[in-house]
Amino acid sequence: MTSHEVPPWTFRHHWMAHAATHALMRPDKPALRYRGETTTWAALSDRSLRLAAGLAGRGVAAGDRVAMLTLNHPWFVESVFAANSLGALAVPLSFRLAPQELDHILADCTPSAVVVDAALLPLLLAAPASAAIGTVIVIGDRDAAGDHESYEEFLAAREPMELPDISEESTALIMYTSGTTGHPKGVLLSHRNLQLQAQTCVRAMKIFDDSDVGFLTAPFFHIAGLGSIVANFLVGGTVVIHPLGAFDPRAVLDAYEREGATVVFNVPQQWDLICAQPDIAQRDLRLRIISWGAAPASDATLRAMADCFPDALNVAVFGQTETSPITCVLSGEDSLRKLGSVGRPIPTLQYRIVDDEMNDVAPGAVGEIVYRGPTVTQGYWNKPAETAEAFAGGWFHSGDLVRQDEEGFVWVVDRKKDMIISGGENIYCAELENAIAGHPAVVEVAVVGRADERWGQVPVAFVTLAPGAELSLPELTAFLDGRLASFKMPKDLVATDGLPRNAGGKVVKGALRERDAAAVRA
Repeated sequence: MTSHEVPPWTFRHHWMAHAATHALMRPDKPALRYRGETTTWAALSDRSLRLAAGLAGRGVAAGDRVAMLTLNHPWFVESVFAANSLGALAVPLSFRLAPQELDHILADCTPSAVVVDAALLPLLLAAPASAAIGTVIVIGDRDAAGDHESYEEFLAAREPMELPDISEESTALIMYTSGTTGHPKGVLLSHRNLQLQAQTCVRAMKIFDDSDVGFLTAPFFHIAGLGSIVANFLVGGTVVIHPLGAFDPRAVLDAYEREGATVVFNVPQQWDLICAQPDIAQRDLRLRIISWGAAPASDATLRAMADCFPDALNVAVFGQTETSPITCVLSGEDSLRKLGSVGRPIPTLQYRIVDDEMNDVAPGAVGEIVYRGPTVTQGYWNKPAETAEAFAGGWFHSGDLVRQDEEGFVWVVDRKKDMIISGGENIYCAELENAIAGHPAVVEVAVVGRADERWGQVPVAFVTLAPGAELSLPELTAFLDGRLASFKMPKDLVATDGLPRNAGGKVVKGALRERDAAAVRA
C-alpha cells in the first residue's frame, strides 16, 4: 500500500473494523473486563491480529472454519475476531456436549484449527473427528498444552497483521442450534446479519455512546452471548464477562455493583433467582436496562422485575439463532401495559403471520410468524434440503405460533411442534404454563402433550414446587377454574426436581415427552 492509499478495512462495517477503529481512537478504554482484569481496545485489536497472523501461517484462509471450545472469557472474543480477520468462519462449540455430540459437529464443520481451554482439551480429544484438526491452540498453562500449541506463546511469536478487506456479506459465524429435535444444524450468520443485530440493540437498549457497561452471563456458544454485546463492539463500550458456572444470583448482583453494570440480560429463570434475593432493595445498582429473552417469562416474573428494579427499563427481546437473533422488542414503557407480549417486530425486518397454506391470518388469530430481511440467515451449513424447507414460499419459517393485537404487539402462544391438538381443539402450551405459573406453590412449569386414545392428545404439566410445598391435580384444577377452559385443563400433574434445559435456558420438551411416554408404558 502506498502512502496515499486508504486501508480498505476503514470502509467496512464489522466487528474487526470497529475494534481496529477503537484501538486507534480510544486505545486505553476498557473493551472487556474479566475477573477484575481489563483488556483495552488496543490490546484486543493487537492480540486478535497476532492470532490471525499465526493462523494464516498455519494455512487458515478465507472460507475455512476455526472452532472455539472455551468457557466465557476475553480469549474467546480474540479468537472470533482473529478467524474473521482472515475471512474464516468462527464456530463456537458448546462445552456441555457429550463427546459423541461434539464429534458430530466437528465432522460436520471440519475446522482447520481449534482454540480450546486446557480444562476442555480432554473433551475435544475424546471426539474422534478432532484428530483431523491441523492446529490445536490451548488456552492455559504451557504444561497443560502438552504437544499442542500454547495460546500465549502462539501470540507472542507473531507480529500483528494488517487487517485485510473482509466483506460484510461473508459468513462470520456458524452457530449450532441446540438440537432438541434431532442433530444440531449449523446456522450461517454473516457480518451484515450481526451488524444489523448491533443496530437493533442500539435502538432497543438506547445505547447512544460508549459510556454503558454491558454485562454478559449467557454462554458465548449461544447466540444470546455474542448477540447481546455486539452493540458494545459497535460503539466502543465496555463488556464485563461474568465467569460461567452454576448461576449464583448473589455473585451476579455483587458483580453488577462492583463493575457498575448498566445494561444486563438474563433468561427469565435467572431473573426469578435475582429478584428473590432478600437484600436486593439495599443494593447500590446502576442498572438502566434489564433485558430478558431466550425463554418465555411469566406474569409473576415480570411483576417481580418491575418491583425490584422500578427505575430500570424492562426490555424484552425475542427471536432465534436464525435471525441473529432479535426479531421483536418490547420497550420498557410498554412492559406492564402489554404484559406477556414479546413486543413489536423490529422495523428492519419484513414479517407475516400465516396459516399452513401461507395465507395471512386475521388480526388476533393464531398463525406462524415468518420473516425476511437483513438479519435472517442465508441457510444452514451443509444442509440444502433443510434450508429449502425453512424458506418455503420465500419466507423464513420461525416455527413460532403467535397472535398480534391491533397495535402490532405480538404474543407467542406456542412452538408449532409443541402445540397440542386435543379432540380437534388447539391447545397452546404457553397459555397453560402462564396460568399454572400463577399458583403460589409453583416455581417453574412446562406442559407437553401425551398420546390419548380418545382425544388424540391431552396436556400434562411438569412442575417444580417451592420447598416444602405440595400440590395435587385436583387442587391445581380448582385454581385454574375460571382461568382456563375445561378442555385445556392438564390431565396429569408431575412434580419434578427441575426441568431439563439446554444451554440457552430453554426447556427441552422432547426430554419431558420421552420421560412421560416411558412412565405411561411402565
